[in-house]
Amino acid sequence: MSEHTEVSGEELNLIRTDLANERTLLAYGRTALMVSGTGVSILQFFSVTLIYHIIAWPLIVAGFIIGVIGVVRFTKLSRRLHSE
Repeated sequence: MSEHTEVSGEELNLIRTDLANERTLLAYGRTALMVSGTGVSILQFFSVTLIYHIIAWPLIVAGFIIGVIGVVRFTKLSRRLHSE
């Protein structure tokens, strides 16, 4: 009743690499969220003194940069994988 189609080894390699690329993007996203969230938490709970602002804002910016780097790397690899 169900039809089985044969998938070549090359297609399986492409699928595995695609899934690994997605996992890497998710790891970048988790890291970016954690770093930015730490900065926001510092601002929310300890915003009384200047030193906490000096610590928190670079963390928020670093989280954003990490997220952008992850998206750029994902996009580049995805385009390179699917251009063939």
